[in-house]
Amino acid sequence: MLKRYMIERDIPGVGALTKDQLRGAADTSNAALCKLGPAVQWQQSFVTKDKTFCIYLAENEDVIREHAKISGFPANTITEIGGIIDPTTAGA
Repeated sequence: MLKRYMIERDIPGVGALTKDQLRGAADTSNAALCKLGPAVQWQQSFVTKDKTFCIYLAENEDVIREHAKISGFPANTITEIGGIIDPTTAGA
């Protein structure tokens, strides 16, 4: 069973990358994911000035570290997500 993780990546200047540069980064990440098979899946990433916060599904933290090694993107902090809440949680 895959667990959900938040990966914080320190990438100075990432927020200033062009759409084409971000596309290239996504291509690099996707190529690494292909090498690792179904043990890890990228859901989405949030880009800030000097960091990305990525949501992944993975068997464990080790496969996320391997993705970081293959792709060349740092995985400075890996945190398992234990649950999700949103505004609708208040009415549940």
